[in-house]
Amino acid sequence: EVQEHQKTGAGGGVADSLVDGFLGYLHVERDASPLTIRNYSADIAAFGTWFEEKYKQPCAWVPVDSFHLRGYLVHLTERQFDRATIHLKMSALRSFFKWLVRTERVKLNPLMGLTLPKKARKLPKFLTIQQVEALLEAPLTEDSKNKLAAWRNKAILETLYSAGLRIHELVQLNDDDMDVLGEVVRVRGKGKKERLAALGGPAIETLQKYLEVRARSARGPLFVNRLGGRMTARSMQRMLKKYLIAAGLDPSLTPHKLRHSFATHMLDAGADLRSVQELLGHANLSTTQIYTHITPERLKKVYEKAHPRA
Repeated sequence: EVQEHQKTGAGGGVADSLVDGFLGYLHVERDASPLTIRNYSADIAAFGTWFEEKYKQPCAWVPVDSFHLRGYLVHLTERQFDRATIHLKMSALRSFFKWLVRTERVKLNPLMGLTLPKKARKLPKFLTIQQVEALLEAPLTEDSKNKLAAWRNKAILETLYSAGLRIHELVQLNDDDMDVLGEVVRVRGKGKKERLAALGGPAIETLQKYLEVRARSARGPLFVNRLGGRMTARSMQRMLKKYLIAAGLDPSLTPHKLRHSFATHMLDAGADLRSVQELLGHANLSTTQIYTHITPERLKKVYEKAHPRA
């Protein structure tokens, strides 16, 4: 599956063996997803194209230095890419050059010491508890004539919110990942790391009803389409948009907003940050900490409880 991403060469479409080697390393040794490989491939190729256009010669990679990369950073800034996108593009190059150093193709990583613009930390959007409840009820109302679709779609939304899953984690779930009695689900997260995510009572009940309506004994994908195949993230996103509209909510909200809502509601209810970090599958606590800055109500409660002059 990595082969489709390997013809990335900066020199007029000619395959670049160094890039090919790096993408192969991502696929075989790092077990990176096809999407990750595709994104890294595109970002590395974009630099190669810029280099060739600016210096009128193909990018050979080994001679690239910090001067070239600073020039590329200026180019990205002038193109008005947002800071998060710039960080992603430079991160792909940083990983590539780390691999070149490790495999002794180059002596130093030219990105060492290169200062990137600070990322603006946007507070993630989330739904209120009342909005989530309206959304979760929409499938049974909107698809009352199609019992299987109604219960399957409600189970999808309930599981997303109850366990705080990423959409690709939900898509990968199989029947045998569910532990109904234990009220947990085994999740394969980023980097193929597995974790156990908790499921609440409503999610368990909805999943049991869905499995009962589905009436399929074969072990396989948990959420299936009408042909019995695994549902895709895109089909789930289309489904979510339909129910957002039905619930009178912003149809541009993504499945990830249910994950944000999960984290926000957990912390607002008094859950400790470390526990929420584990449930979300975040490698670093700093990633989870952004959710502590969201709701003024929560900050006000903490202030009134803790400040001697509140």
